[in-house]
Amino acid sequence: MTIDEELTVLETQMRRLKIEYEVYFSNPSKKPPTDIEWKVLSLLRKFSDGGRMSFQQRYRYNEMAQRYAIYSDLWRKKGRIREEGYRRPQDALLSVQGVRPEEHVPQHPHAYGLAHAAAAAAIAEGPLTVQCSDARAEHGQVEKLYNALTEAKKKSGEAVSGNLDSFASFVQKKTDQIRKQHGCEKVEYTVEMEGGKVRLKAKAVS
Repeated sequence: MTIDEELTVLETQMRRLKIEYEVYFSNPSKKPPTDIEWKVLSLLRKFSDGGRMSFQQRYRYNEMAQRYAIYSDLWRKKGRIREEGYRRPQDALLSVQGVRPEEHVPQHPHAYGLAHAAAAAAIAEGPLTVQCSDARAEHGQVEKLYNALTEAKKKSGEAVSGNLDSFASFVQKKTDQIRKQHGCEKVEYTVEMEGGKVRLKAKAVS
């Protein structure tokens, strides 16, 4: 099986797992779908190093891994409520109806992403800086910058638009423009908070 085929299997298993958990939380006699979840986790861990994947495959994998982290946190909360019983009205609402995953994103999700954890840690410590001379060749740097930017926007409550491919295209055009304008070798990009807003700044590096 090719990597794309295995990623398709992972996507299918994640959809099935979500459905099975919905059935589990609505039926007191059901058991949690641990066998399906084990298959999902096995595939997530198999590709966690990203060594054999292309740029597009890494992006697809990261998206699914982060989605699983959100769902897993939600299921954990609902499972605890189911075991301990309802203590507050909102607990009953959470257990019976569920919530939109984006409203319950864990503070530091364990998402098996390639650059996600490193980017989140870098933001927590201060502005993240990446140098780039050719975005087409420096996929890892662009992905790290993209993850840092989207993570910072989510934390600040700002809307996230575009995807990794469109961001990579933007960085390439901006890098070419600044290099041509200033005759520099590299362009330094920085993700930082300024006035409560996330900013992506670029400057020439000799």
